[in-house]
Amino acid sequence: MTEAHSSNILIVEDEPKLAAVLEDYLHLDGFTTTIIADGQAVMPFIRATPPSLMLLDLMLPGRNGMDICRELRQFSALPVIILTARIDEIDRLLGLEIGADDYVCKPFSPREVVARVKAILRRAAPAVASRTGAQQVPHGLDVDEQFHHALLDGKELKLTPLELRLLVLLMRSPGRIFPRYYLLNNLYEDHRVVTDRTVDSHIKNLRRKLQTVRPESEPIVSVYGVGYRLEI
Repeated sequence: MTEAHSSNILIVEDEPKLAAVLEDYLHLDGFTTTIIADGQAVMPFIRATPPSLMLLDLMLPGRNGMDICRELRQFSALPVIILTARIDEIDRLLGLEIGADDYVCKPFSPREVVARVKAILRRAAPAVASRTGAQQVPHGLDVDEQFHHALLDGKELKLTPLELRLLVLLMRSPGRIFPRYYLLNNLYEDHRVVTDRTVDSHIKNLRRKLQTVRPESEPIVSVYGVGYRLEI
């Protein structure tokens, strides 16, 4: 028996058979879907009808997935999973640095893609009960995990789900050094194997967004050979 979802998943993929397979598996899990095959049509659709998550192929007619993701991150924290046949590490890292939340390499299992979708949507809107009200709140930070909302000094940060998860992890004890292995083990709910560079990329993006509000600050300090600490 499948779970009931109200989430609409945007599938941006120009291979009709692959898009249809993804759609079928998502429907079996209760998701609604929209398929777009032309890169030029993606941004107008998102602005008019924002989906809950986007599965984004990199190689598209009209406009490539990297450019789409870069523009998206200028105004939205919409969760994005990149679908790619380009498997070298630089492309993977670049995908994360431009704000993607995850990537899946082709060929892939449709069941794995659905599992990734569900995991990211859970992170994007965790239950209120999972919050720990007793923790110290860093000065000027206001984070609402339920509605995926983060403010610094009253200004919206527009974080991706993974960036918000990292921020929440660091907020558990401001000033404490969190080892990379701790962040690696807690960043993904499915505990997949990821590299230090993956965490470093998300930290870099999170630090940059915090510094847009406090340009002269060093909100996340790197401790060489150990990890990171939040200094807000």
